[in-house]
Amino acid sequence: MPGWSCLVTGAGGFLGQRVVRMLTQEEDLQEIRALYRSFTPKHREELSKLKTKAKVTVLKGDILDAQCLRRACQGMSVVIHTAAAVDISGVIPRQTIIDINLKGTQLLLDACVEESVPVFIYSSSVSVAGPNSYKEIVRNACEEENLESKWSDPYPYSKKMAEKAVLAANGRTLKAGGTLQTCALRLPFIYGEGSQLLLGTVNRALKNNGVIGNFSKFSVANSVYVTNGAWAHILAARSLRDPKTSSNIQGQFYYISDDTPHQSFCDLVSNMSKEWGLCLDSGWSLPLSLLYWLGFLLEVVSFLLRPIYNYQPRLSRFMVTVLNSVFTFSYKKAQRDLGYEPPVSWEEAREKTSEWVGSLVEQHKGTLNTKTQ
Repeated sequence: MPGWSCLVTGAGGFLGQRVVRMLTQEEDLQEIRALYRSFTPKHREELSKLKTKAKVTVLKGDILDAQCLRRACQGMSVVIHTAAAVDISGVIPRQTIIDINLKGTQLLLDACVEESVPVFIYSSSVSVAGPNSYKEIVRNACEEENLESKWSDPYPYSKKMAEKAVLAANGRTLKAGGTLQTCALRLPFIYGEGSQLLLGTVNRALKNNGVIGNFSKFSVANSVYVTNGAWAHILAARSLRDPKTSSNIQGQFYYISDDTPHQSFCDLVSNMSKEWGLCLDSGWSLPLSLLYWLGFLLEVVSFLLRPIYNYQPRLSRFMVTVLNSVFTFSYKKAQRDLGYEPPVSWEEAREKTSEWVGSLVEQHKGTLNTKTQ
C-alpha cells in the first residue's frame, strides 16, 4: 500500500495520545496530524519523545468548528476519531455532551466527505449496547446479538447516535470521487498509567485513609488496557486501507477488549493498588434496588427544578445500572476480521498500571510530609 497520512482527534486524551504513539511505528506513514482542544506543555513534552520518520503536525481546534475540521482533514488518508465527552455522573451539561459526541462526529464525517478522506474509524463505547437493567445478565455478548442501549442519558445516547451516524456514512460519495469507508470500535473502560478516572479514584482513596469506595459491588464487566485499545485502531486503519480486507470491515462495529479478568471497576482498582496499602471498603451499603430508586427520585427532582435551576444529580438510574451489572462481551469478531490480538498481557498491564499507582501513593506521602514540616 502507498504512503498514507492520518488525523487523530482527541490527540490529547488518554486513548488519543496512545494512538498517536503507536502510529509512529507504522511503515509508509508520511504524516500524523494531531488535533488538540488545548495543547499544553505536557503534550509538547510527550510529542518530543516520539521517534518517527513521519511528519507530526499539531493542530489546535474545536470539534464543533466545521472550518477547523475541514482544514484538519485536508490531504488525509485516514481519520481516527477518539475525541469525546465522557461522563456518566452528570457533571457535564447534557447539551455539551450531545454536541461534542454527536454533532462533532457528524461535522467530522461531513469534513471527510468534503476533503475526500476515504477511511474513518470511530472510537465508540460498549455503553451504546447497554446494560439496560442491573437485573439482566449478559455474558460474552457478540456483535450479531445487536444489543442496544435504551437510556436517554446524554453519554450513552450521544455515543449510540454518533455510532449510527458513522456506520450509516459508510459508502457516502466523496467530493473528489471514491467512497467513504467507516467502522466503529466499541471499547469498555480503558485503564492504564495516566487514566484520569483511576487517578481520581486513587486520590480519593488516599484522602480516605487508603480505603477505596466500593460502589460497584455487583458488577462483572470487561475492561481494556490502553495500549491494547489503541492497537485495535491501528489494525482497523490497516484493514480499511487494504482492498483485500476492507469489504469485510466497512460499515461494521467491533467489541474490543483483552485478557483483563472480568471484574467490577472497584475490584480492578483494588488489583492495581493493594500492594500499595489501599483496600476496598468492606462496610455496609444500601441495597441495589434502593440505590436505583434513589437515582430515580433525584432525576425527578432535577426535572422539576429545570425551569428555575439546572440541577445535575450525581446519582442516576443509568449510573447505578452501569456500575452494578453483569455485562460482558467477546472480541472474537475483531480477532477474525482485524487480526486483533492484545499486544500487552494482563500481567504486564497490571504491573505497569500498579507501578504508576505506586508513584501516586509516593507523591501523596511526599505532599503530607511537606505539610507537616
